[in-house]
Amino acid sequence: MLENLDLTLSIDKETYESELVHYQVALNKLGYQVYVQRRPVIMVFEGWDAAGKGGAIKRVTEKLDPRGYVVYPIAAPHGDDATHHYLWRFWRRLPELGQIAIFDRSWYGRVMVERIEGFCKENEWKRAYREINEFEHQLVDYGTVIFKFWFQISKDEQLARFEGRSGDKLRSWKLTDEDWRNRDKWDVYIQAVEEMILKTSTLSAPWTLIEGNSKNYARIKVLKTIVDGLREALKYDPFTSTETAEAKKKGKKQKRK
Repeated sequence: MLENLDLTLSIDKETYESELVHYQVALNKLGYQVYVQRRPVIMVFEGWDAAGKGGAIKRVTEKLDPRGYVVYPIAAPHGDDATHHYLWRFWRRLPELGQIAIFDRSWYGRVMVERIEGFCKENEWKRAYREINEFEHQLVDYGTVIFKFWFQISKDEQLARFEGRSGDKLRSWKLTDEDWRNRDKWDVYIQAVEEMILKTSTLSAPWTLIEGNSKNYARIKVLKTIVDGLREALKYDPFTSTETAEAKKKGKKQKRK
């Protein structure tokens, strides 16, 4: 699947800036509807190191009401999180009704980094596919809207971004020894990611694969996917002028009074 993605896809700067505002404004309206309709929303961002997850999350949240969402950067479990079942720390971070929870890496670490680095036993990560599907199925049955994104970039593009970070004093902190170690296991990760997508992309919680060599293209695809998904789930179209027209009518009536 990953090999068949067209990583040459891109978008010109003018179109990007226009569509960025277009979808961010729409998402702002949909974010309010999430609150009004009391629907919990989960967004999962997974992908290669330096694939652009953080930049995409920034564009998703840029025009959202900060009271309506929370971003969880997920790393290795510590404290209480490390003493419970691996899903426990995600259960306790699930969004309240009318809230959006964004996971920068997630429970899928079980079948990727934990699997590859030997942090869990083989029977445990194999069992995790079923556990994760059941976990997400319960959330959807409850009314949660789930988005899952995998950011795919080429190995050459990752190297270019690593080198760009290492030579930039403002961004060098983003590059760690672990990033280089993970890169050395690229082929092993490819196999794990393919299996993860195949076994956990369901009708109720499908994966969206993001062609990430062009950051601007990736950001717009993420925003469009979220806007389209929320439009359908909430039965609300942020692009119609009905709401604006009704507001104008109410305003005129109030002035007459």
